[in-house]
Amino acid sequence: MRKKLPEGLLSLLVVSLLGARVDAQSRGVAPEDELFRTISSLDRAVFDAYNRCDLEKLGAFFAEDLEFYHDKTGLSRSRQSLVDAVKRNICGKVRRDLVPGTLEVYPMQGYGAVQMGAHRLCDSKATQRDETAGVAKFVHLWENKGGSWLITRVISYDHGPPRR
Repeated sequence: MRKKLPEGLLSLLVVSLLGARVDAQSRGVAPEDELFRTISSLDRAVFDAYNRCDLEKLGAFFAEDLEFYHDKTGLSRSRQSLVDAVKRNICGKVRRDLVPGTLEVYPMQGYGAVQMGAHRLCDSKATQRDETAGVAKFVHLWENKGGSWLITRVISYDHGPPRR
């Protein structure tokens, strides 16, 4: 014989689940929000340096104690290990294009912001957006210290074939 949940508890569970569903549909701050514009601009600058293989400029966007989690290569620690990996594996080979409409930005009170999205990793010699390139998802944790923004953590995952 099943025990019945008290009505109050059942109501609380239903309301909690409905609230979680609404929150799960959140897309972060709106694109016209100052925080979104700031992080979007920083994203363009980071990946402009990445795509041009400007390693000095690229490194300047990352904290010295960076942690970079990658689903295919595991964890690397430090800004220098990131710069070395980009030099070895990316320069002259791969270009990153943000998938339009996927950028999400969430404030992190007292710290900075979380940025999420998807990007295509294309042949660097392709002259236009390559819809056949592989797609991956990413999360960047940005720290804001007195108006200076640095990426402290990166999670790059779900690397795979093109999604249409």
